[in-house]
Amino acid sequence: MGTWKSKNRHKYLLQYHIIFVCKYRKKLLASQKVSDDIKQLSYEICQKHNVIIRYMETDKDHIHYMIETDPMMSVSKIVNLMKSYTTYHVWKKYPGYLQKQFWKEHTFWTDGYFACSVGNVSEEMLRNYIENQG
Repeated sequence: MGTWKSKNRHKYLLQYHIIFVCKYRKKLLASQKVSDDIKQLSYEICQKHNVIIRYMETDKDHIHYMIETDPMMSVSKIVNLMKSYTTYHVWKKYPGYLQKQFWKEHTFWTDGYFACSVGNVSEEMLRNYIENQG
């Protein structure tokens, strides 16, 4: 579990569960080499932007992340950075393999993504806390 961070005059703990899916649900991450490279590239780009990857695992056609970030970095910005960085570098390393999969387009991930916040308390606990103020 993450710990609260302090910056200037605010305290925060922002954690997200994010999922990226391979374009056309192709089983590109079934290859251990590609999967390991995507993980390494994810760590690299997140480290550059002060995003902490707490957990990460791939399945054949998608990847799950649990990340922590600060309030200045939006989820959509993180997703954009991670997808573009991993796509660029995986195409650089495996052009032959990926050209057989996608022919004309240089893509790897679907356009969309899944993201949800991860909290330290349940919705019911938070509701009770708020209702019992004052």
